[in-house]
Amino acid sequence: MIQSLLTAAALTFAVMLPAPAQPLAATPPMGWNSWNHFEAKIDDKTVREIADAMVSTGMRDAGYIYLNIDDTWEAGRDAQGNILSNSKFPDMKALADYVHGKGLKLGIYSSPGPKTCADYEGSYKHEEQDARTYAAWGVDYLKYDWCSADKVYPHTDMPKIYKQMADALKATGRPIVFSLCQYGIDKVWEWGAASGGNLWRTTGDISDNWKSLETIGFQQNGLEKHAGPGHWNDPDMLEVGNGGMSPTEYRTHLTLWSMLAAPLLAGNDLRNMSPETLGILTNRDVIAIDQDALGKQGYRVAQDGANEVWAKPLQGGEWAIGLFNRGPEAGKVTVHWKDIGLSGKHRVRDLWAHQDRGNQNDQFWYEVPSHGVVLLRVK
Repeated sequence: MIQSLLTAAALTFAVMLPAPAQPLAATPPMGWNSWNHFEAKIDDKTVREIADAMVSTGMRDAGYIYLNIDDTWEAGRDAQGNILSNSKFPDMKALADYVHGKGLKLGIYSSPGPKTCADYEGSYKHEEQDARTYAAWGVDYLKYDWCSADKVYPHTDMPKIYKQMADALKATGRPIVFSLCQYGIDKVWEWGAASGGNLWRTTGDISDNWKSLETIGFQQNGLEKHAGPGHWNDPDMLEVGNGGMSPTEYRTHLTLWSMLAAPLLAGNDLRNMSPETLGILTNRDVIAIDQDALGKQGYRVAQDGANEVWAKPLQGGEWAIGLFNRGPEAGKVTVHWKDIGLSGKHRVRDLWAHQDRGNQNDQFWYEVPSHGVVLLRVK
């Protein structure tokens, strides 16, 4: 009798306990960033139009939530040292309210140095003050770019300099995703999480061409142990729809980033997308691979010349498998279950073709176009 009462009390207590809070960026952040397409030509009007487009195109409902303003929004500081936005952004709080009213979140940009990459006002010696300003405006995401910090800090100070801003953001009481942008210097993946980062750039800037995508994306292999819920490797933003690559290459771009559990930050003009571009960016089966709650980054399991097979473990014991052809001609890419630690028959679905491929046994192959991919979900 006593034992049963104790058991009942324990169960009651367990039910009353609050659910543990999800970490910030529990899955890789998804959204949009102004730099790849607009660079300095970004303003309040354009951001509002992009917010409208994120809703009307279905991007928001596909998971793209953060609307991030990159460099060139800054003016100087007032007499009290508070950061000011320039004439392109007359009222950041009003803009944040507009973005929030669309069911989106607002991101902003700064540097730990005196100046940003485009030579605008940085956060040097104003970290706590700027964090409070961002929180008061309603900012939800900060990209913090090393740039001129080189002039005032040695590289060895990076971990503590980034932690200084992370602590300042946390002290505001507002949940603000913290993005470390320092191009993978000093193996940031080994200390980024301890410095408060939710994501950190692992490479230099991406460009809208195959060579850049290939170099950046495929060199992420080996970094998978450093990624997980709340902290992600970031191979930079998406170029899908900016015109420098073919639709086949853009599908490879989104696929590889999803296999990498990378942040998915679109960088095109959402107001003027082709149906094909929109279809690539909003393929929910592919996005689900990126956003899988297990939070595992994929890795290469086989390579034969230009052909590569990558695998990503998913929640519930499933797998995502990417068959990549980096070569100049179409070719067969073969999957061996043993390379993934599987055996027997498994049900396969092609996520770009939206077709079930039946049960596959031991090994099988697909014809993959040049610079293309076949992405499979395996049950």
